Amino acid sequence: MAEAERIIGTPDTPEAAGAEPEQAAGHANDTAAERPRGRRRIAVLFGVAVFAYALDLISKMLVVAKLEHQPPIEIIGDWLQFEAIRNAGAAFGFGEAFTVIFTVIAAAVIVVIARLARKLYSLPWAIALGLLLGGALGNLTDRIFRSPGVFEGAVVDFIAPKHFAVFNLADSAIVCGGILIVLLSFKGLDPDGTVHKD
Repeated sequence: MAEAERIIGTPDTPEAAGAEPEQAAGHANDTAAERPRGRRRIAVLFGVAVFAYALDLISKMLVVAKLEHQPPIEIIGDWLQFEAIRNAGAAFGFGEAFTVIFTVIAAAVIVVIARLARKLYSLPWAIALGLLLGGALGNLTDRIFRSPGVFEGAVVDFIAPKHFAVFNLADSAIVCGGILIVLLSFKGLDPDGTVHKD
């Protein structure tokens, strides 16, 4: 019974657990060292997000100004073209009647990423979440500010591969971030930098 109480009641701090003062000091130093590392990872996350968002926003402004209501531009023959379209739905034009729902989902993703950032100590996770955040912000901006109205706006898509859906740079960032998250999860790397083995 005493052994069970000792295990269950083990405190989190080295001092309370009976650690030597030197060990307690070392633990405090490790914690202090982790805080700047965590802040750097958060800076990477938001840096990647800002970069992805800016590229998406600039590309859409150029497409609307130069390409909308114009014939498609061939990049690699008819295998890859730039063609401006407005997509009120999700990927592949699915769910055009649910634009408001997609807007709410994008906003929820942004909130979740912002909350997760507080526990972020992994550089690959910071990059992946930054791509997701930047892409979600890019398409959310269209949903809010483009016609036909607030929260119902159609997303500007323009990258048109042959026999594939038309998409934009925000979509690309979201897909790349999602793939990276799947790979990190498969390798057992958590956002806090720990590695687990199933």
